[in-house]
Amino acid sequence: MKSRRVVVTGMGAVSAAGVGAESLWLAARDGKPCIGPLQVREPYNGRVRISAQVRDFDIEARLGPQIAPFADPFTAYALVAADEAVAQAGLDPDERQGPRCAALLGTGIGGLKTIDDGIFNVYVNNKRPETLTVPKLIPSAGPSMLSMRYGATGPCFAIASACSSGSQAIGLALQMIRAGMIDRAIVGGSEACATNGSMRAWEMLRVLTPDFCRPFAKNRNGMVLGEGAGMFVLEAEEVAAARGAQPLATLAGYGTNSDAIDPVRPDAASAAACMAMALEDAGLAPADIDYVNAHGTATVMNDVTEAQALNIAFAGHCHDLLVSSTKPIHGHGLGAAGALELVVSIMALREQVAPPNLNTENQDPNCQIRLVGPEAVKTPIRAVLSNSLAFGGINASLIVTPAGAA
Repeated sequence: MKSRRVVVTGMGAVSAAGVGAESLWLAARDGKPCIGPLQVREPYNGRVRISAQVRDFDIEARLGPQIAPFADPFTAYALVAADEAVAQAGLDPDERQGPRCAALLGTGIGGLKTIDDGIFNVYVNNKRPETLTVPKLIPSAGPSMLSMRYGATGPCFAIASACSSGSQAIGLALQMIRAGMIDRAIVGGSEACATNGSMRAWEMLRVLTPDFCRPFAKNRNGMVLGEGAGMFVLEAEEVAAARGAQPLATLAGYGTNSDAIDPVRPDAASAAACMAMALEDAGLAPADIDYVNAHGTATVMNDVTEAQALNIAFAGHCHDLLVSSTKPIHGHGLGAAGALELVVSIMALREQVAPPNLNTENQDPNCQIRLVGPEAVKTPIRAVLSNSLAFGGINASLIVTPAGAA
C-alpha cells in the first residue's frame, strides 16, 4: 500500500492552564506561567515547593461513578483530553470506533498517585491497599480505558520511554496509519506526577528549580515538574476527507533514535540525527522549518546539548530558526511533555505565532540559537518541529505542516 498522509482532526488538553487545548495555547502564547505552590495530601518536607499541577480537577464529577474508581489521575486526564479531541474531530462519542482505530498512550510512570498513596497507606498508616490499586496504577490502564470509552478495538498499548513517551506514541500511530494497519488513532501522552515521593526523587537529582524555569539562560538552575495530558485524533487523510472532517494540521514527520551512551547525559550528535530523521520523513529540508518547540528543560546539560544538536541538524539555517521552550508555562510534563507541546506547536502553526521563551534575560553563550524573546512573535511559519529528549538517551522529534499543504 502506498504510504498515506496523516492529519490531525482533533486535539485536547488537560494542563496546569486548566482543561482545554485553547487554555494551554493562550497561556503559552501570552507568556502566562501556570506554576504555583505544590499541593500534596501528606506531610511534605522537601526544599522545592512549586509545580505546574493540574488543580481543581474532580475526577468523579468529570467521569462519573462508574469510571472514576478505575481512573488514576493520569488516566482521567487522558480521558478528558481525548473527549475534547474526539468532539473537535466531529466523531460521535457513542459510536464504536472498531478494529481500524488504535488507542495508544505515552506515559513515563503511569498511576503514580495511586502508587504513592498506596505506599503511604501500607507503610505509614498500616492500612490495606485500595481494592482497585493494581488496575489503576498499571501504565496500560490509560490506553485500555481509552479503548473502552470509544470502542476502539484495534491496537491498544502504553509507551513508556520517559520524556519521549508522548511523542513516541504519536509517532508510532503516524507510522501505523501510513502503513495501512489502522485508519484512525486516539493517541497522546499523560502524566500525573506531582506527588510527595516524585518531587523528592526529582529533587535528589538536583534538576528542580526552587523558583523559575529559565530555558537556555546562563543562570538556569532546573525545571519545574508539570503534569497533564495532550490527546489527538489522527486519521488517514482520505478517511478524514470521506466524512467531511476539517483537519487542524498534517502530521508530516517523525524521527526517533537512542543515544546508547549514558542513562542521564544526553548526546548532541544523536539528538541531531533524530531531527534529521524527522526532516527526511517529512520530505523537508532544514530551511523549511520556521519554528522549533524545544525540549528546553532549563537543566544544565540538556539545554547546551539541544542547542548544539540544533546547530548540527540545521547548520547555517539555525541562525534564522526561531526556538522556544514552553516549559516555563506548563512545566515539564514528563511522559505528557511531547503531547502537550505538540498542542502548542499545532496552534503556533495555525496562528502563525511563535510563543515566547520566558525567564532568559541572559542567554547562555554555549546555547547559540535564536530564541524567541519574552513575548510571542507573529511570523510566517511553514512547518514546526517539536523535540523530546528523554533520560536513557531516547529521542523523538515530530513535524507538523498546514493541513492540505503539498
